[in-house]
Amino acid sequence: MEIKENIPIVVFDNQCYLCVKFARFVDFFSRGKMTMVGHYSDFGTKIRNEILDESALEMFWFIDKKIAYGGRAALFPLIKSMFSKEIKNSSTMKIDENCNRDCKTAKAVFLRSSSLLTNSRKIDL
Repeated sequence: MEIKENIPIVVFDNQCYLCVKFARFVDFFSRGKMTMVGHYSDFGTKIRNEILDESALEMFWFIDKKIAYGGRAALFPLIKSMFSKEIKNSSTMKIDENCNRDCKTAKAVFLRSSSLLTNSRKIDL
């Protein structure tokens, strides 16, 4: 798969229970207009190597034609794209729900939520 052909792309931690739930929420409300990719999938690894930097695994990413937005910076462009009128047939990668960490605890919810608000990054493409 070519990266440019699948834009807009949401890259999320596919080994985290909360992140998978977030990705399913985004996929549902975007009505399939975005390509959902897990960090640890083959395509996610390709995106991390070609576009993103060393902070890639610390947050989710929204990638459009010009910029890759990470964490807090990705929230507004993501919401804007979710409710746009543009129609696109995209693909959703297999969402792996195997969680090897304590993802369902209150502490995990707090840590993931706080990391969303504290981490922010933009990368020009």
